[in-house]
Amino acid sequence: MDFTLQIYKKLLIALKSANYKFITFEQFCDGNLPEKFVILRHDVDLKAENSLATAKIENLLNISASYYFRVIAQSNKPQIIKQIAALKHEIGYHYEDLSLCKGDENKAIKHFEKYLNYFRIFYPVKTICMHGSPTSKFDNRSIWKSNNYRDYNIIGEPYFDIDFNKIFYITDTGRTWDGERFSVRDKVKSNFNIHIKTTAKFIKAIEQQQLPNQIMITTHPQRWSDNRFDWTKEFILQSAKNTVKRIIIK
Repeated sequence: MDFTLQIYKKLLIALKSANYKFITFEQFCDGNLPEKFVILRHDVDLKAENSLATAKIENLLNISASYYFRVIAQSNKPQIIKQIAALKHEIGYHYEDLSLCKGDENKAIKHFEKYLNYFRIFYPVKTICMHGSPTSKFDNRSIWKSNNYRDYNIIGEPYFDIDFNKIFYITDTGRTWDGERFSVRDKVKSNFNIHIKTTAKFIKAIEQQQLPNQIMITTHPQRWSDNRFDWTKEFILQSAKNTVKRIIIK
């Protein structure tokens, strides 16, 4: 079975064994980078409890990752955010203010500032990452056409501050590693022509040294579980979501 915590741990071990250094996105933005590294990013869209499970696995392996939390109740769970921060992970804001404010930029930037300050209660947030909001007509990144996130002491946003022609981007969007066809907005321009479908093939590619030295991995921990009921439920729900996303993209 793919997308279990067991195979996620194997993926991390394979990367460590291949001498990749794990860094947070904040560390990437600060510079002074190792030659071979993985930026490990997690978008906490739903089921914040699952993120705590991946955070604990990473901590046991002496890995720090970046966790981006939304403002909605399924993601924004203070006790879990506190625990993940205590495990030496970066906390960031998974912003969707323009979608939540129905395109009103004035309301959206005030909403952004309010919740950025809220998440800074738990961690000195320095990086942000947009939420794709696939069912909304508004691209949350558009808020930065007339505003500047650096005015809020933010040093990085992945979709603006990473050259994905130099750093290989791979994400589990659509509950697969080659799910670009299911992605409405989580897409990047890249010259890399690498296609990986399963985590087992991902691990094999690492072991056979088929991947670039610089990688950003984005996961959605809601998809990763060792509980068979939760795993099956997520599989069914994601299959339905993928159908809807294909319609939206068309």
